[in-house]
Amino acid sequence: MISVDNLSLKFGKRTLFEDVNLKFTPGNCYGVIGANGAGKSTFLKILSGEVDSTSGAINITPGQRMAVLKQNHFEFDEVEVLKTVLMGHKTLYAIMEEKDAIYMKPDFSEEDGLRASELEAEFAEMDGWNAESDAAALLSGLGITEDLHYQPMKNLAGNQKVRVLLAQALFGNPDILILDEPTNDLDSETIVWLEDFLVNFKNLVIVVSHDRHFLDSVSTHIVDIDFGKIKIYSGNYTFWYESSQLALKQRSDQNKKAEEKRKELQEFIARFSANVAKSKQATARKKMLEKLNVDDIEPSSRKYPGIMFKPEREAGDQIFMTENLELVSDGVTYFTDVNLMVDKGDKIAFISKTKQAVNKFFQTIMEEIPATKGSLKWGVTINKAYLPNDNSEYFNSDLNLIDWLRQYSSNQEEAYVRTFLGRMLFTGEETLKKCTVLSGGEKVRCMISKMMLQNPNLLVMDEPTNHLDLESITAFNNAVIDFPGTVLMSSYDHAFVQSSVNRIIEFTPNGTIDRRMPYDDYLENEEIKALRDKMYGHS
Repeated sequence: MISVDNLSLKFGKRTLFEDVNLKFTPGNCYGVIGANGAGKSTFLKILSGEVDSTSGAINITPGQRMAVLKQNHFEFDEVEVLKTVLMGHKTLYAIMEEKDAIYMKPDFSEEDGLRASELEAEFAEMDGWNAESDAAALLSGLGITEDLHYQPMKNLAGNQKVRVLLAQALFGNPDILILDEPTNDLDSETIVWLEDFLVNFKNLVIVVSHDRHFLDSVSTHIVDIDFGKIKIYSGNYTFWYESSQLALKQRSDQNKKAEEKRKELQEFIARFSANVAKSKQATARKKMLEKLNVDDIEPSSRKYPGIMFKPEREAGDQIFMTENLELVSDGVTYFTDVNLMVDKGDKIAFISKTKQAVNKFFQTIMEEIPATKGSLKWGVTINKAYLPNDNSEYFNSDLNLIDWLRQYSSNQEEAYVRTFLGRMLFTGEETLKKCTVLSGGEKVRCMISKMMLQNPNLLVMDEPTNHLDLESITAFNNAVIDFPGTVLMSSYDHAFVQSSVNRIIEFTPNGTIDRRMPYDDYLENEEIKALRDKMYGHS
């Protein structure tokens, strides 16, 4: 258990949070949420002892072992992959090192024999004989193949290092597990593996994530950092979001009687509890909602962007097509023989186990890079709005936000341009910020303002949720669901894809799979699973 007593953190005159009193209990998974800059990662660092608070105390049950997902991807570059995982259990690893050093001594003494005997007893008690096989199983589950287990970490790609460090945190059944954005750089299959691992994990988990599907799958509680306070709510992210929105609506409904409001909230809790009972996390320790007090539900102070795409004109029947489209660069085939006909109203998610295949496809159809062969054609009525994966070239200027957005507007009036910035929560002096000082999330919000300004009938979006906070992702997701036009997109946000697309196109090394169905159906369909294995060359 972790108890947080009268915690506060201040940087100069700025207070991140104060008077925080919380208890994190074993058997629960706490999803930490908050706007960008609210202090989510900093709070985890305080819990793990990496950062000191201004005042207050963190108390951990004596003897409990804490494991933390490392963020420094170069820390173990000279260490073997399997050994890096074993190092996650410091006590066990120290015993292994000392034991091996004693056995390597050329002048092995009686005293050494006694010490070795003590270490062997401790080693056996910690299930040390299964340590390497357990570590190897974790690596395999996270997609690190056996041929890499004895390679030095420096030989691995960045996304592979992330997985090894995640295995390091998970190794050895820690009593407390602290994870900051654990799904970054994981593909959908590995995220499902991690979800299942955490659902069945019996100890305490505290996790920060912008992945709503992941938070919904694993969280028993939500830890909300808001208004300089930190509060714990029962339930997963969707329950927190929908209940806080309901409470906000009720607060503004002056005419409804208190008893009617209470009944509405109770019905909402009962309905949500029934849905949770059918899901994969419905174990005894995850039925928190049945005990939830209506008074625990509070409106959130979060501000959600006002994202809305209104087509200036309806698209004709000719939308977009490709014939035998292929891209080969430096000996790498990113996609081949892509024959695609996009129909009116299609909302398509493009996916691949090779992330660059999809990125390169979007760059090709937006004519940023030429195809090696084949052709593509857009309909004459199509008005595209594009959100690229890399938006840096759009911000190579010293313009303020008003003048930056004015570049893309036929209406040059400042009030008109400010309207679109305001929808993305840029108001007052913020609109005079220079492009050169924007954060990643602010740049994406500017790009969304630009997209809305264009009144498009077709959206092209390459990983649109990158750098956005949960509020912006939720608003963006709802806007895409409501959009009456056509959408071509890629995203690693499971909830975003599942809720907004009606067609899946997957690039594999041996061709393209194209199915009209929801994302979850595509992933769970046994026939498609077999086809995917074949197309990726799996036995």
